[in-house]
Order: sequence, then structure tokens, then C-alpha cells
Amino acid sequence: QVQLVESGGGQVRPGASLTLSCEISGDNFPSYTVAWFRQAPGKQREGVSCLAHADGRTYYVPSVKGRFTASRDSMKNTLYLKMNDLRPEDTAVYYCAADLWCGPARESFYYDEPNFWGQGTQVTVSS
Repeated sequence: QVQLVESGGGQVRPGASLTLSCEISGDNFPSYTVAWFRQAPGKQREGVSCLAHADGRTYYVPSVKGRFTASRDSMKNTLYLKMNDLRPEDTAVYYCAADLWCGPARESFYYDEPNFWGQGTQVTVSS
């Protein structure tokens, strides 16, 4: 069974940085496409970044390009999201996910429903 456990959320001021981590159990981590999602209060969940296994590319939603960096460490079975220059509009519950498809879509990316989800970690950006 695959389990995902996020950590690293918190409350920060605008302009600050945070790094989220997601530890993924199971032997198939290197072959999974993995992704970060977020859901702000009163809004639909959106894909933030996807690390596609098929083509080795990393995709981002336009609102975080140049500020967020997603990466994976296959030795540690861990997914990361480094978030710089955080803004109040980045406030959301952030989720990691595994075993999905994603691909390019103009300036963003398409994705389908992941099979595995973490429990979420709150990120609050406020002055």
C-alpha cells in the first residue's frame, strides 16, 4: 500500500520561503508521476506542479512559475516543493499526490485524478 505524508507547512509573511516535503512509502516511487496540488478556502483544488515520469519534465501552473521548484529524491522516496516569494494568494492546503498522468497544456499542464494522496499541510501567507 502506498502512503504519502506531507510536512513543512506553516504561517509566514509575504516574501518568505517554505519547503514542503512528502515522504512516499512503497517500492514504485521512481516509476510514479508525482504532483503537488493545493486548495484555497472556497476554491477548487488546482494542480501546482507535476513531475512526469513519462517524459522527465516538470510542469507548473503559471501563477507559481519562477517562484516554486518541485523536485524528487528517489533514494529517499521524497518529493519536495520549494516555495519562494510567497504571496497571500498562495494560502491553501497543499497536497502531494502520486500515480497520475500529466502533460503539457499551453503555459500550464493537464492531469488526471491521482490514485494516491497525502493528508495535506496548511500554508498561510499573511502579514
